Amino acid sequence: MNLEKDQYIIVEIIPTHSKASKGTIAQISALKLDGLKLLDRFDYRLKDELIENKDLRDLIQYDKQSFTYIDNPYFILEKFKSWVQDLPLLIIEDSYTLDYLKELNNKKELIYPYLNMKHSYDVFNKIIKKYHLEPSNHLVDLLYEAIIYESNNKEKKES
Repeated sequence: MNLEKDQYIIVEIIPTHSKASKGTIAQISALKLDGLKLLDRFDYRLKDELIENKDLRDLIQYDKQSFTYIDNPYFILEKFKSWVQDLPLLIIEDSYTLDYLKELNNKKELIYPYLNMKHSYDVFNKIIKKYHLEPSNHLVDLLYEAIIYESNNKEKKES
């Protein structure tokens, strides 16, 4: 995929359990891109009272006004399916993400090879350091900035 020319989606899923059969999606954040141009964002979250795990509930208390809140855990995925259409998905984590998105036939791949990195427990600290980014709870935004940075560096090398 050519991240400078193709349409694609960067997606982050925060589940209530590592296995889709035992949990639900607590939050999906995604960016729909056409090359480096942001077309749309998808920021949906379960209402707090539906998230039984207090630590997870506390973890996703940031930027409450930025999210659309849903009172049916299955509606988030249905809404997301409609929003993504058939665009390829760049994902942050492959084990639970692929499990939760198994109903989608979209092409799915890890984003890190496009950033010349490998997935690790501290990959976002490495991304922040590598691209000199400000920390953010919105991981899809950090990845978008990293893609722009990679494109700009590629242009510099070619000129």
